[in-house]
Amino acid sequence: MENAVVVVVDDEDPWLAPDKLYHFVFCFSLTLLFSILASFSRYAFLRTHSIWIGSLLSLAAGAAKEAADHLGYFPSAGASARDAVADFLGVLFAAMLLLLRKRRSRSGLDPGQTRRVLPV
Repeated sequence: MENAVVVVVDDEDPWLAPDKLYHFVFCFSLTLLFSILASFSRYAFLRTHSIWIGSLLSLAAGAAKEAADHLGYFPSAGASARDAVADFLGVLFAAMLLLLRKRRSRSGLDPGQTRRVLPV
């Protein structure tokens, strides 16, 4: 008797569906928005950890959307692990972009940044 390998293909929730792009763009945009808002805060803690704060708030929004899908508040096929992966990838790409921007501005390579020089 031979062992058979069964591959399950989920045609109802394809990886390359427009819905996954919406999840990616939604969490990408929220991460950028929340992070930028936190970076303008008057509180040093929020400014210092703005990328983490933006990422966590965006992931929370994505999780809330998936919970609402599961409970049937939106007309969708329900909660999906693939939607959650698309949310996570959107947050990850936004966080990497923000980290690169932050690292670039710290190294002095940002052409729009000017530094004050005290007269001696």
